Amino acid sequence: MRLDKYLKVSRLIKRRTVANEACDSGRVLVNGKAARASTPVKVGDIIEITFGDRTTRAEVLAVEETARKEEAAQLFKFL
Repeated sequence: MRLDKYLKVSRLIKRRTVANEACDSGRVLVNGKAARASTPVKVGDIIEITFGDRTTRAEVLAVEETARKEEAAQLFKFL
């Protein structure tokens, strides 16, 4: 699954366009490397998102095409 879509489905970022812009500006890292929106995401990847002075790190636990709000928190684990 594409990184921008995963960020939206998992609700780490609420909108896919915002996820796209964050990736394009270099604020999203996957396994320590700057990632483009089209970067494939797989189970076990570490995603790091920087917004302002706050950095969020999460490990991918599952990759689903769709997820309800209640299920979205089970797709990742905060580190």
